[in-house]
This record gives sequence, structure tokens and C-alpha cells, in this order.
Amino acid sequence: MSDVKDNATLEMPTTYDPQAAEQKWYSYWMEGKFFEAGQRPDAPTYTIVIPPPNVTGMLHIGHALDFTLQDILVRVKRMQGYDALWLPGSDHAGIATQTKVEQKLREEGKSRYDLGREAFLEQVWDWKEHYAETIREQWAKMGFSLDYSRERFTLDEGLSQAVKEVFVQLYQKGLIYRGKKIINWDPTARTALSDIEVEHKEVQGYLYHLQYPLKEGGGTLTVATTRPETMLGDTAVAVHPEDERYRHLIGQMLVLPVIGREIPIIADEYVDREFGSGAVKITPAHDPNDFEMGLRHDLPQIIVMDESGTMNEEAGPYQGLDRAECRKRIVKDLQDQGVCVRIEDHVHQVGHSERSGAVVEPYLSTQWFVDMKPLAERAIKVQKSGDGVNFVPERFDKVYLQWIENVRDWCISRQLWWGHRIPAWYCEDCGEIHVAQEAVVTCAACGSASLSQDEDVLDTWFSSALWPFSTLGWPADTKDMQRYYPTSVLVTGYDIIYFWVARMIFTALEFTDSIPFKDVLMHGLVRDADGRKMSKSLGNGVDPLEVIEKYGADAMRYMISTSSTPGQDLRFRWERVEQARNFANKIWNASRFALMNLEGVNVEDIRLDGKLGTADRWILHRLNETSRDVTRLIDSYEFGETGRLLYNFIWDDLCDWYIEFAKLSLYGTDAEAKQATQSVLAYVLDRTQRLIHPFMPFISEEIWQHLPHKGDTITLAEWPTYEAALEAPESVEEMGLLMEVIRAVRNIRAEVNVPMSKKIELLLKPSNEKAEAILHRNEDYIIRFCGTSSLKIDRSQNAPDKAMTAIVTGVELYLPLAGLLDIEQEIARLNKEIDHLNKEVERVEKKLGNPGFVAKAPAKVIEEERAKMDDYATKRDKVLARIAELRG
Repeated sequence: MSDVKDNATLEMPTTYDPQAAEQKWYSYWMEGKFFEAGQRPDAPTYTIVIPPPNVTGMLHIGHALDFTLQDILVRVKRMQGYDALWLPGSDHAGIATQTKVEQKLREEGKSRYDLGREAFLEQVWDWKEHYAETIREQWAKMGFSLDYSRERFTLDEGLSQAVKEVFVQLYQKGLIYRGKKIINWDPTARTALSDIEVEHKEVQGYLYHLQYPLKEGGGTLTVATTRPETMLGDTAVAVHPEDERYRHLIGQMLVLPVIGREIPIIADEYVDREFGSGAVKITPAHDPNDFEMGLRHDLPQIIVMDESGTMNEEAGPYQGLDRAECRKRIVKDLQDQGVCVRIEDHVHQVGHSERSGAVVEPYLSTQWFVDMKPLAERAIKVQKSGDGVNFVPERFDKVYLQWIENVRDWCISRQLWWGHRIPAWYCEDCGEIHVAQEAVVTCAACGSASLSQDEDVLDTWFSSALWPFSTLGWPADTKDMQRYYPTSVLVTGYDIIYFWVARMIFTALEFTDSIPFKDVLMHGLVRDADGRKMSKSLGNGVDPLEVIEKYGADAMRYMISTSSTPGQDLRFRWERVEQARNFANKIWNASRFALMNLEGVNVEDIRLDGKLGTADRWILHRLNETSRDVTRLIDSYEFGETGRLLYNFIWDDLCDWYIEFAKLSLYGTDAEAKQATQSVLAYVLDRTQRLIHPFMPFISEEIWQHLPHKGDTITLAEWPTYEAALEAPESVEEMGLLMEVIRAVRNIRAEVNVPMSKKIELLLKPSNEKAEAILHRNEDYIIRFCGTSSLKIDRSQNAPDKAMTAIVTGVELYLPLAGLLDIEQEIARLNKEIDHLNKEVERVEKKLGNPGFVAKAPAKVIEEERAKMDDYATKRDKVLARIAELRG
């Protein structure tokens, strides 16, 4: 640590080297253990548990956004004196990770069955270790202030214990059960999926009209289906009991084409008389609605395909065909037999596996489920009572409630090997099911020792639902659980509000009797510059490490965090990263200049009660305002507005104005004024680095270590707060007038191509004593920044002939540019100014003439608008008068 500190006192290099600084300071932070929670036992706590990335590969730009926002929040709270914990971790991601490893094995000509369960799991653990280390390296590259001493993984022993505890308790309460239902089946991954792991995509398909012959009396009944291959599993045809067309047929039998099986015509109110023919084929083993109807009518459940989507022995002549090939073959056969009488184009929603992309098969299967209604009822009650989580933006409260109020039972078993194995044992002699946290060796029902554990594992989201409290040691009553739970905020994308956010809330209420976090900040997706979702197929993804390599971590962090608005998607643009890099360079160059003028200044020398000039008081006032507003905006999660505020303050107020003004004192002969400006410069730069630090941690630490300071690191430096003593509204008024005058003069110079190196005469005619006093007090600034050979300030002076003119609030400016002024050009310029002022007057008049605005706006705002209108009108009158003089 001392080596870094010693090096930091050396003179700042001409240019900032992001790569060198990033590696140096992250190592320094790690060595100093500055990010480890628990070092402030008496401080209030602030906790974020990281949304655990999957150990399936590298972090993407969406992760960079998510984690950067969290880092900003944690760094601010740490600087505000909180005992801040940001707990890192990763997720085993059952289907996704197993799919990756199985794909790798296929490339080697092997399958998981060739290896066996134990050997396969060893390979997955090797994969996990590799990518978990890669993720840690990426976290470090991005500068994340994580407490690695508390890092967790969803298959850790402690978290696995929590999963078993929850499973057993829910089972004992009757909220977990094993049953045979229609579930979403992924035939590629060969596993069940929950409803929210299915993506519904609009697909151009067909509606097939089939005629099933009646067993007796001749005639047919027409049904319509989008999936003719499932007719092989039909066990009835249903009609509405009040449908006059078919009432006489209810109870009769049909002959299933191809197979020849007899099936009944049944009546059920579920049938939509208006859709198709009004008669519906019922396939209880391959459709969730048909399954429910089948239960009501005690229909057989015939499964006609296996787990890979291949037709089985129940499919008769189509056995062994893939389901897609079976569809083609059976349609041709039905057409040849005259059964398929019409085929229509039909656009419909088709479920696809979120992980493998395969078309999901509704499939009758024995699985484990969570009875969601009782758990959802409590979550709904808490949310509606006002004691629930605070969603940001607020509209996601309705999105959350709408889903949880209509929630269906959750299928939690997965036909995988990688994951938390279901803690259930089956007696091979009597069939009894034993659910327990530890292995069951003897059947309590019959005494048999022939027991086998369930082969399936739990849905990844089952363990992720426990993340806010399992990571802190639950079910044990640990010190961390007592101190850091419930957590403060969850930062996550709106796309997993159902997958994860809702499930964390109802599990936390059930097992900790508390909501898991106070706030939920929902951010959008990172899209490409054209607004498209990033994907491998489009080749438009962005690697955050590539951005860092090119522009530095600070530039990436600043761009991605300040481009976001809560709940909205953002577009990644390389030019915006470049702008952020330029902003970092601006901060570096300004700081380097300042430090060249702070030689010999120690932290004890910094005093703000010396001979302060107008610019000194003004920049302290602006810093004070900025500190207050930045804190307020970050607390409101308005990172985009925060970035805009910081950018304007640093680039415009500090760099473009104050540092230029400070040169007068720094290079002047007044030792007292110089010392005062040095103090202000050191103070403002120090506080500015602290304000920008959560967004740009590396460059701010590098600069701060060169500045006079106390403490080991900016990461623990006190967060700037509002101080009433720094308020100086009169300096704001003075600087406002000076800046208007300087801008006006520079604009005129630019219009007539008079460079700053060429001295000019400047005549200022104030409209009142106050403005006159301000101008006289600040003559040095005006002379320096307007480049004057002579300056005259006089309320009584007459407007000179052949002079360029500008009107600012409270002052008329005249530049007698003899030989350079074209009267007609000057009149044309002033006419443009009249047009501008007319538009401004019209805009404000329209606003004040709006009854809605006047009725709702605060009195202060209305007064400000009226003052603006008066100011614009006054300026317009003076410009008109000047035009008249020139035409004179």
C-alpha cells in the first residue's frame, strides 16, 4: 500500500493512462480491504446483494450497466459513513450451464450418459470454476467495490442447506407436492420448464380442418387444429352443451382416423362455439386445457411422443418419426384419405424454450410443484397495504401485482444433473415418499432399506429466490443476517421481474417474515445504436472489456450509467463512450493545471475565510448546490440527471469559467488573494473528485491522491454535503452578469473575425447602480477575458457611432470597431436578435396565458416567468432603439 501512496505524490503525467491506473488502484483497494463490510460497527447499514450472474460465460454489457448502478449506490453510501455491504456471487444456472457443458462434450463425441452422473458433475464444476474466476476478473476490470470475503455461489454448502430447509418446510405445509400435470417440456434439453421460462413467439402456421367419421349412422364431425400430429392422442371431441348443431350428437362415438380408436363426443362449457367448427379435439396428454377437460370427464391420457419429441408406440405407423416430420406425413395421409378437407394460413403464438430455443411441447409428466396461491396471497396483501417493496419506476408495482394475482402453480423439478438435487427418497418396496434434509436410509412405513433419491434437480430460480437471505447465512441466525437483512435495494432488469423479483418477495415473506429489500430499481436493456436487442445471431453484442481496453473503465461506467433512465432501455453508442473519455481527460487536464499551482499547499493550509473574489465565492456556491442536488438525484436513482449535473458543473463552471478566472489571482501579485484562490481551488477539486468518484472511481482516486488530503483512499473520504455557510447568491448574480458580458463580447468578436489577441475598446452602459457596482468590482475579469485595450463603465454615456452592440440583462455593450463594422451587417445581426427575443416573449406569454399552467404552477415559478418576459421585452426595446440609432 505504501508504494502506491508514495508514487501518487509524484507530479501528474501529461496524459492519463487508464490501464495503468486501473490495475494500480484496484490492487490497492483490495490490499487495503476498503470494501469489506463490518468495519463500522456503530454505523447504519446499507446492503445490496448482487444479482448473481450465471457461470455460463463472460459478462455482457447488460451486466456492466446493472453492476455499475449498484457500485455507484454502494460507493456513495460508503462515503456517507454507512457500513455498506455489496455481496458478490454467482448462479449455477442449471439448464444453461448443463447445456453448455453437454455441447462441449458433443464436440468430443460424448454425452453425459457416457460419463455418468458423478464424472459429468466434475466436468461442470471445472467449468464453473473457470468462469467464476473469469467473472471475478471482469468485476475487477470494471472497478466494482465488492466484498469478496462474503462471496457466495448458489451451490455452496450453506446455500444448499437453505434450499433443503425451504423445500422440506413447504412440503410439510402442503405447499410443495408431486403430481401428474401438463407441463412445458423442452425436447432438446429434455427437461420441464416453468411457465415464465417459455418465450411465446408469433409464428406463421396453419389451421387444419379434419373430418372425424361417426361410428354409427354415417356422417362426420369437423374439428380444427394447429397440431395434427397430436390427434394420435385424442380421447374425445368436445362441443358446447348448448350448441344446437351438435346437441343430438353428444354421447355418440367417433372413429379416430388412421388409428381407428373409438372416442366419445362430450359436452363442455369451455368450448368456444364461435372458433372453427365449434367442435374441439381433446388430447389430455398434450394440451393444458384438454388436460383439465379430461379430468372433468375422466378421459384417458395417451402420450404419443417421448421426451425427445419423437413419436412413440402410441403413434402407430408414425412411431420413430420426429414430431415435425410426423406432422408432414400425417397431413399427407389425411389428405389422401379425404379426412383433411381444408388448410388455412394461421398466425399464432408458439412457446419456445428460453434456454435452448426449441419449440416447447405441452407434455403430461409427473413433476414437483409449488402451490402458489397461499404464498401469493400474503405477498399481495403486504404490497397493497403499503408495507411492500417500493418499485422504481412506480409503474412496475402494477406489473408485479398483475402477475402475482394470476399466478399458477410453479413446476420446480428439472430433468438435469447440475443443480440442487430434490431431497426426496422413494421406497422401492412400498412406494412411500420421504422428504428430508438428510439422506433417508430406512423407510419409516415398511422398514425397507431399499430407497433411492429422486434423480431430478430443482429449478435454478428456486435457489435464486432465497438469495437475499441465504447469502447472509439463513437458516442460521448469523451476525450478518441480523445486521444486513433486509437488504436496502435490488437493482435489476425489468425482464426478470417474474423470474426472480416476485419469487424473492414471496419466499422472503414466508421464511423471514419480512420483505427482502426496501427498493427495487428496474432498469432497461442495453440495445445497439439502432435500438435492436443485442444477440449473437445479429452479431451486435458489446464486450465491456473491449470498451475498457479502448477507452478505460471510467469512460464506460460514466457513459452507461448516465445514459440510463429508470425502467427505460438505452442505446449503446461508441461516440458517447468517446465523449465520456473526453470528459475524463478534461477533468485530468484541469486537475493537472490546478496542481501545478498548488505546490507547497498542505491540507492544513486550506481555508475558505480568506480574501475571496467573486469567482471564488461563486464556485463554492455552485459546488454546494451541485453536492446537494447530486445527492438528491442519486437517492432518487436518477443517474442520467446526475451525470448531466456533474458534467455541466465540471466542464462549464469549474473548467471553462472558474479555473480561467482563478489564473488572475494565481498569477497576480496579491499574495493574500492567491492564497485564498489556492484554498478554494484545492477544496473544490477535492470535493469534485469525491462527487465524480462513484461514477469514475479510478481517475478520481488518481487525482485525489495528488491533492492535499487526509485519509488512505477516496473510497472512504467523506461525501460532500450541503453547507449553509457556502451559500453566496450575490456572487451568482455577479458571475451571471460577468459571464453574459464576456460571452456577448466574444460572440461579437467571432462575428467580425476579431481574434482575442487583438485588443479592443469596450464601453459598458449599466442600467442601474447595482449593475454598475458589479462591473466596477470586477473590472480585472472583464479586461482579461474580453481582451480590451480600454474599458469604460458609465451609466450616463451616449451610444457611440459605428459600434457593435449587445444587450444583456442590466447592461448595454458597445464595441467601437472602427473600420471593421459594416452598418448594414450590424443591423441585420440586430434584426436576428429581435426575431429571437420576439419568439422568447411569445413563448412566455403563451405559457402565462395557459390557465392550466397558472392554476398548477407555484407562485414562485409564475413570478420567474413574468420576470423573464419583462427582461426579454426590455432587451428587445433596447435593440430596437439601437437599430434606430444606426439608421439615424
